[in-house]
Amino acid sequence: MALKRMDHTGIVVDDLPAAIGFFTALGMELVGQAPVSGEWADRLTALEGLRADIAMLRTPDGNSQVELSVIHSPKATAPAPWEPVSTPGIPRLAFVVDDVDEAIEQLRPHGAELVGEIAQYEDYVRYGYVRGPAGVIIGLIQELG
Repeated sequence: MALKRMDHTGIVVDDLPAAIGFFTALGMELVGQAPVSGEWADRLTALEGLRADIAMLRTPDGNSQVELSVIHSPKATAPAPWEPVSTPGIPRLAFVVDDVDEAIEQLRPHGAELVGEIAQYEDYVRYGYVRGPAGVIIGLIQELG
């Protein structure tokens, strides 16, 4: 077996249009949307009667994608985890941006909440975490120099 590449990261959200708005405000491109259901989807997810809508978004360089899904049925049995960054298994995505302050201001109208503070590591990066759709932690990295 040889790993070829990472294809995408998937996130289940409550509000698909709002999540699309968040990631397009970040600078991602909406590639497409589709409903998902049927026997193949049930087998893949081990969920009987899966009915979902998905959207695929791509980074400007074309190398990374995010799949956003809203699951209509079956309904989730628990809410999304809103745990601290230190919690094992908590999803965290990171994106390189031109200006971390500007990126946060563009994302605030889409529900972004700063987790801690924007911190600078030497002369290398400025880095901040925000909560994105469904509480997913989004790292925003500004490369310096």
